[in-house]
Amino acid sequence: MVAAAPARGGVQSTFAREAAVAQFKTLLAVSAAAVAVAFAAQAQQNVHDPKPSAAVTAAVADAGRPAADKARDDNRKPAAVVAVSGLKAGETVAELGSGGGYYTRILSKTVGPKGKIIAVINQARPQSADPIKALAADYPNVSTELDDYSKLANIGQKVDMVWTTDNYHDYHNAMPDMTNFNKAVFDALKSGGIFFVEDHAAAPGAGATVTSTLHRIDPATVKSEVTAAGFKLVRTSDVLANPADNHVEKNAETDIRGHTDRFIMVFQKP
Repeated sequence: MVAAAPARGGVQSTFAREAAVAQFKTLLAVSAAAVAVAFAAQAQQNVHDPKPSAAVTAAVADAGRPAADKARDDNRKPAAVVAVSGLKAGETVAELGSGGGYYTRILSKTVGPKGKIIAVINQARPQSADPIKALAADYPNVSTELDDYSKLANIGQKVDMVWTTDNYHDYHNAMPDMTNFNKAVFDALKSGGIFFVEDHAAAPGAGATVTSTLHRIDPATVKSEVTAAGFKLVRTSDVLANPADNHVEKNAETDIRGHTDRFIMVFQKP
């Protein structure tokens, strides 16, 4: 017996189904590619014109800030810098290298009464806590903690953000191998937490060779070291960039002080 040929309509239906499946696979591949491109773009996003929130704007305008701090605002652009970080009300920040409290006060007001600022003081220099202790009466959500920066074992809790400005290169001088430091920062953060780094840029290719002489560091070195600890670089910003900086002077030289080319990198713990 000769088998009957398949009905013409059945063949056409089969072809139609196969064409539909092929089209679906193509659309799926295109969508996946688009998501990947969007994710990559987000991972390397440069924030050129950040928009400070009302809380950040109010924090910078805080009447309790010393006049000497406010006089530096044109150069340091604190509202824009904090806006890039993404800091929100109610969050807990471990601030490394607080100095005289320039950013401590601003961060305190930004996170508000439900937030907390832990000024982590290098235990080798306990006197560095004095300026922060002095301002804590007016900023009750600020506390100090002495710690070993290569361990950060005394913070006592997982935090939303670890913040450091103009100091990463100095940590390099104290800890030439930054592996333990960056791992300690990683471990101190909650999942999704932010490591915020702003510092003086060295010339491309300089690496960490001028951290103790010019007090600068190559941004590429910072990115390499921090991401090696497991962080993802999610944002950069050029709000403190200065293309006119020749990158070969100390950051405190009279003609460049306050005007160095500075980079901002926002890293996230997965």
